[in-house]
Amino acid sequence: MKSLLSTTLLALCACQVHAAALPKIDGAELLEQITTLASDEFEGRAPGTKGETLTIDYLQQQFKKLGLEPGNADGTYLQKVPLLGISSHPTLSYTGKDGKPTQLRFGDDYIAWTARADKQLDVANSELVFVGYGIQAPEFKWDDYKGADLKGKTLVMLINDPPIPDPKHPKLLDPAMFGGNSLTWYGRWNYKFEMAARQGAAAALIVHDNKTAGYPYEFVVNSWGRENFALKSKTPDAGYPGIPGWLQQERAGDLFKAAGLDFQQLKEQAQTRGFKPVPLGIKINLSTLNATREVTSHNVVARITGSDPLLKNEVVIYSAHWDHFGIDESLPGPRSQQIFHGAVDNASGVAALLQIARAYKALPTAPKRTILFVATTAQERGLLGAQYYVRHPLVPIGKTILNINIDGLNMWGRTRDVELSGMGKSTADDLVVAVAAKQGRVVKPDSNISYGSYYRGDQLEFARAGVPTIYLRSSASKLLNYTAHQFHTVHDTVQPNWNISGAVDDIALLFQAGYQAAQGKEQPKWKDGAEFQRH
Repeated sequence: MKSLLSTTLLALCACQVHAAALPKIDGAELLEQITTLASDEFEGRAPGTKGETLTIDYLQQQFKKLGLEPGNADGTYLQKVPLLGISSHPTLSYTGKDGKPTQLRFGDDYIAWTARADKQLDVANSELVFVGYGIQAPEFKWDDYKGADLKGKTLVMLINDPPIPDPKHPKLLDPAMFGGNSLTWYGRWNYKFEMAARQGAAAALIVHDNKTAGYPYEFVVNSWGRENFALKSKTPDAGYPGIPGWLQQERAGDLFKAAGLDFQQLKEQAQTRGFKPVPLGIKINLSTLNATREVTSHNVVARITGSDPLLKNEVVIYSAHWDHFGIDESLPGPRSQQIFHGAVDNASGVAALLQIARAYKALPTAPKRTILFVATTAQERGLLGAQYYVRHPLVPIGKTILNINIDGLNMWGRTRDVELSGMGKSTADDLVVAVAAKQGRVVKPDSNISYGSYYRGDQLEFARAGVPTIYLRSSASKLLNYTAHQFHTVHDTVQPNWNISGAVDDIALLFQAGYQAAQGKEQPKWKDGAEFQRH
């Protein structure tokens, strides 16, 4: 009876606290903040530009206005993130078995770049090898490399995971292999490039398939076909071979045909455990001329110190990336149509951080654990701001009990359910389920699991460091329409028909879930089988 009474009193106390804080989540102000961040004035918020200066100044002002403490021990809200800006001008050619040379067109046919500071990088006369999906997964008894010597070679690999049919239901995918319909970490491009680097490959080209990827080739061009960034380092980035890149699918078919091989037949072979690397018997010349610049970008970090003398040394981190793709002056039309405004992605997430901070500051007492707000840079360039924070945390990663990442809000009205990307990986799910139930909503797994949202955002870097995460997704139908027509284009702008009531509901949910984690005796834990368990 005493335990039940204590639990009831705790719940009542939490409700009273939330009653004070939740009204502070202001939908009108949220929209105003999104509109500011996604305005022409902020020029698409690219790292190392005027857009960054305006953005980080705005965020510092907002955090100060809310009364949050600087997150950095040096007394500032800024964590410097040293980046290397790299503008690559590549050329790619190969000669088929018939002796006919083929020159591919950058952008239309392929994308290639480098994460290295070399003024020129040449992969000359390099043997092309098809390595299937480029995966080593011992738990699935899967190895696409089979011990082959691939040093100095150029690897060609398929996007996503192998689609393995279910033995009992051949028209469906086997849920016991690579998550069935769900994209796993093994299917992500960053995993594949990292594996190519481990093999000592000189270059790696992923064959882009619009249907399998869930987004058109245009997104690859917009994301990687301009100035790219890497974390500045004295040694080459271990996450990439010398030259990483993508092949447009039809051009990949031409490449295999020039080698006298059937691309579709080899794709089918790659869907079996017995697959072995296939030398194509032809060689490639791939070169990049690179203009580099050193860029000091910034994560913007604010904190609310916990009220418990011991637990305040542990933190719950709310994160959202502030960056987007800046300006592409080669696009037609007036300047406003050349700016990647990034309204949903991710001015909305950054505005949500500010609203959640506002709610926390309305509490009569700060939560027991410290709350850290991290607005990251260079997410669109490979999760670099989050990666840098995890490698140089302002609070030890071992003391970070939960990351709640916000990357795009539901701007299309209230929903009866809420989707949780990565559902089933940790007990943090329970926090979301409990709060959603109080809202009269049901939590469901990400309905578009083949897209692999969990592996595409900043939460991935925290998860890889062993921190359980929460990452909500918008309703499927509205999100699919947004992805098809606005995502990573100049059309991601503030829309007159937005209904922000759904966004406010989700912000309230994330605030309450984080608050419960900050107050709770038990820290969120990874569930057995989750690939990111701390060992």
